[in-house]
Amino acid sequence: MLASILLDECRKAGIDFYTGVPDSFLKGLCDELFARFGTDSPHHIVAHNEGGAIGLCTGHYLATGKPALCYMQNSGLGNAVNPLTSLTDPQVYSVPCLLVIGWRGEPGVKDEPQHIKQGAITLSLLDLLGIPYKVLSPDTSAENFHAAFSCLADTLQYGRPAALVVRKGSLSSNLHPVHVNDASLTREKAAKIILQAAGKDDCFVSTTGKLSREVFEIRETRKEDHSRDFLTVGSMGHASMIALGIAEAKPERRIWCLDGDGAVMMHLGALPLIAQRAPTNFVHTVIDNGAHETVGGMPVCSGALNLTALAEAAGYKEVITADSEASLCDALKKAASLPGPLFLVIRCACGARSDLGRPTTTPIQNRDSFMNYLKDG
Repeated sequence: MLASILLDECRKAGIDFYTGVPDSFLKGLCDELFARFGTDSPHHIVAHNEGGAIGLCTGHYLATGKPALCYMQNSGLGNAVNPLTSLTDPQVYSVPCLLVIGWRGEPGVKDEPQHIKQGAITLSLLDLLGIPYKVLSPDTSAENFHAAFSCLADTLQYGRPAALVVRKGSLSSNLHPVHVNDASLTREKAAKIILQAAGKDDCFVSTTGKLSREVFEIRETRKEDHSRDFLTVGSMGHASMIALGIAEAKPERRIWCLDGDGAVMMHLGALPLIAQRAPTNFVHTVIDNGAHETVGGMPVCSGALNLTALAEAAGYKEVITADSEASLCDALKKAASLPGPLFLVIRCACGARSDLGRPTTTPIQNRDSFMNYLKDG
């Protein structure tokens, strides 16, 4: 079904404000919103995380009396549980909001391991929250969709959230806007340079998405084992806290967090905590391409945010930037002689290889290999 049909129904229901965090299953909707409104209009805001998006929807309703649409992957439903129970619920402020949720990890449908649990509990979680829902499938007819949406719109009239759960391939768009920047250094090349320059005993925690996939393939190409790498699957925005926990417990090892700008934006409170703990063995590296590339490429919510200034304000010992192979090599040479915590921002282009693979090890195998390496070292 075309996402434009969904937006037409939203307009009829009085919904004219959209916010959320992009998801690959919702790419058609995100493309439509990006093409129609961009990301900085009064009608569309890309949020830093899903809980914050529910807050935006609530503010919009309080100011206008109109419900808003909040889009998210079902993993983000976990981030939204608190405001859905303590803010929008009918027993609290009774705020209507239409949730559009990408159903990753649907039972019986092959998906990545980080989606299995959330996929299995998505519908039961909505039941537990008391949020009525309808499931949109690729074969849903226009007639059935209109009927389902009408039921959801009726729920909104009673001051309650409602949800449209979207199966893979259910939403499409004829509009395909592309977010680009003027950077030339690719993320994969930056990762290769970092892994090559790091010390032989250094360890890495990489954020969820294509960066971890690239780290895995770099090791495979070099015929190296993966024991020094913890490839975070899911848990977007938490790689830096995982890395901090390791750095605190293993002060004799240098720990690299390979992070993304969208992931950092999700939980900015991590930055001052890292700086306050001041682990001298911590290097926080952020790939800054300005996009949620792994889930469709919509721009992140950073706006004019200066990540380097933010890290300096948070209290990192040293903040270094790079935007080319040469400047990255220079930055890494400088970092080698400095105590942490260091903050390294690498400006990179959007895009990845079309044949980029996925890790062939399971999360449990990754965990055990990594823990054994730390224990033996």
